[in-house]
Amino acid sequence: MTQRKTYSQEFKIEAVRQAQKHGFAQTARDLGINPNLIHKWRNRLEEDGARAFPGHGNPQDAELAYLQRTNKRLQEENEILKKAVGIFSSRPR
Repeated sequence: MTQRKTYSQEFKIEAVRQAQKHGFAQTARDLGINPNLIHKWRNRLEEDGARAFPGHGNPQDAELAYLQRTNKRLQEENEILKKAVGIFSSRPR
């Protein structure tokens, strides 16, 4: 099995900068990578700016991820409670 290549944030930013100056295909050939990879890096830079490549495969802050998990759990609990209210309020007495 082949190892997955990893590139530093500086490498990615510089690759995008060079590709914009000299062309994506030429830069990709010079660096020995796929041109689509440089296009993806460019899109990430345009979307996220300085926070585009945080490293370690974690694109979000730890706090943001925690808040999203908590929000999802609370929404699920709320749906369960809504269903319970509907069940108990529709029973004949």
